[in-house]
Amino acid sequence: MQAQAVDADTNQNIEELSIYPNPVSNGKLYIITKNNLTKEIEIFNVLGKSIFQTTLFGKEMNISKLNAGIYIIKIKENNISTTRKLVIR
Repeated sequence: MQAQAVDADTNQNIEELSIYPNPVSNGKLYIITKNNLTKEIEIFNVLGKSIFQTTLFGKEMNISKLNAGIYIIKIKENNISTTRKLVIR
């Protein structure tokens, strides 16, 4: 097993990341990537407070418990993380 140096400052993107629908109106969010590996998902409010955390094994995520508003979603797959804006109606 090879050890990999992980540089936290490296701005890598998850390959072929697709998050839809955005804005979300039915409480279901789909997150698809090229490799579709297990993903660590964290959602933050506009103040930067973590309000939702889960591990996603498939591609469909239920976020119906979140109120309408603007959020930041952080997706981590295979030691690469990406953040995006998420709008819930």
